[in-house]
Parts: sequence; C-alpha cells; structure tokens
Amino acid sequence: MSLIGKEVSEFKVQAYVNNDFQEVTKQDILGKWTVFFFYPADFTFVCPTELEDLANKYEEFAKINCQIFSVSCDTHFVHKAWHDASKTIQKIKFPMLADPTGALARDFDVMIEADGLAERGTFIVNPEGKIVVYEVLAGNIGRNADELLRRVQASQFVAEYGDQVCPARWAPGKETLRPSIDLVGTL
Repeated sequence: MSLIGKEVSEFKVQAYVNNDFQEVTKQDILGKWTVFFFYPADFTFVCPTELEDLANKYEEFAKINCQIFSVSCDTHFVHKAWHDASKTIQKIKFPMLADPTGALARDFDVMIEADGLAERGTFIVNPEGKIVVYEVLAGNIGRNADELLRRVQASQFVAEYGDQVCPARWAPGKETLRPSIDLVGTL
C-alpha cells in the first residue's frame, strides 16, 4: 500500500539539536516542508556519511523553507553522545529525533521489528502534514542529499503549479511539461 497522501500521525518525541534537548511534535511540521530522514542507528557506518552529506546541504534546504529531521530508534542521549564523539556528526545543525519506542518508524512503515531499528527511509512531507515523496533503501546503500534537495524543489513546484509536471532530471529554472493530449506520443 502506498504512503503517498498519508497524513503523519500525531507524535511527540525528544530531539538533540544545537547542544540541547527539545521536544518535537506534529505541530512543528505543519506550515512548512519537512524531510524525515530515517536511518538504522547511531555509531554505525553508512549513516554518518549520509548525515554529513545532508548537513553539508542543510542551508540550501532551509532557504526553501524545508526542515530536516533525522530519525533513528536511538535515544536523544545517544544522539548527544554521538555528536560529542564524532567530528562528522558535529556538522549537523538539524534536529536529530529520538524514536526509542519505534512509534515514528512504525507510522512511516520503516520499522524492522526483529532488530528494533528503522529502515533507511526518506519522506518529504508537505505543509499540510501529508507524505508526497518517499523512498526506502536497503541498509547498505547510502542516499544522496543533492537528489533529495531536487525532489523537495520539484514537490514544491508541482504544489504551486498543479497544471505542470517535472520531467526526469528537472531542476529549478528548467522546462516543465503541461500534460495534454498534444503531448501523447511526442516525447
């Protein structure tokens, strides 16, 4: 079953951000674009490479009114310990959500019940709190922040210009398509 259009359930979790612990709820995601970036666990191997890539692009996401939340089933205390121990993780400025009960991972359907870990899932959520894009990768394959940024930009574009669609490799400023019978068979 597809998660496209699913509304994020009410939630309340702890986060580690800016050398502090904060509470994050569903209310914090409404009114802006949001990325939930699930990863299996802190102190692992592929995860820090992905989070560093995302940290390096964070300002570009912020410029387009998109909040990033990384999420694992670790506690906020473990997030802080990882941040304190790793030069790579110290680059992160976005909130690192703690999901030790797996409630968020289950809501987004990425919980690996047998392991108590989250799959490597990425979700773009619109300002109304609904999932508009998602992908889930095998645990041994890292994601690309450049492509994620492009997907957020495309999602924002089609939300604003509903009569247009973004073709493959579309980027802001590039040509879009207006679906019509005249295009059938001509592309």
